[in-house]
Amino acid sequence: MAKALFDLKSIGKRFTKGKETITIFDGLDMAIEEGDFVAIMGPSGSGKTTLLNMLGGVDQPTSGEIWFDGSRVDTLNEGQLSRWRADNIGFIFQFYNLMPMLTAARNVELPLLLTNLSSKRRRQSVAAALELVGLADRAGHSPKEMSGGQMQRVAIARAIVSDPKLLLCDEPTGDLDRTTANEILEMLQTLNRDYGKTIVMVTHDPEAARYAKRTLHLDKGRFVEKELAL
Repeated sequence: MAKALFDLKSIGKRFTKGKETITIFDGLDMAIEEGDFVAIMGPSGSGKTTLLNMLGGVDQPTSGEIWFDGSRVDTLNEGQLSRWRADNIGFIFQFYNLMPMLTAARNVELPLLLTNLSSKRRRQSVAAALELVGLADRAGHSPKEMSGGQMQRVAIARAIVSDPKLLLCDEPTGDLDRTTANEILEMLQTLNRDYGKTIVMVTHDPEAARYAKRTLHLDKGRFVEKELAL
């Protein structure tokens, strides 16, 4: 039986807007097993990004518990959360979030600057990550010298360079054409299948969701699960 990597228990999330209280989640439960690849779909405003932010420790629940690899993480302070994120989480965004003034290699190296690795070890890790995404020959190029697909590959290399247990992807193909999007999704599949990365991907695209092992449809703070045949 696969090991539970994430376990969300009775999660509540509420926002106060003026005198109004907006409830996003009320008693949401979610389990993610190690090695899973989950696509999360749902209408705009259903809480997909809020959920992703809570999984990444960027946002905290109003109530309930979040457990990761057997340890509770929603009670950590900001410093502890920063260390936990650096050790365990890789983020991939729709618009890449690359630093325009840095080369591909320097962008990929950024998460490693939070570690105690020597500069030599950082360079080796960066080179390996760029090789894995097929961009070893683009290490010295800046984002403006690359296509959208290449920039997303750099973003993936940055997300995996510190060897995190979990990749959180927020609409990772939303800014790409179909062919390029499929190449990125195939890369995520490879990271999941061959390198054991657990992946949670928020997407509006049913075609993108087909690359996941299963999909969860989020609507009005609740999940309806559908298995997706590959």
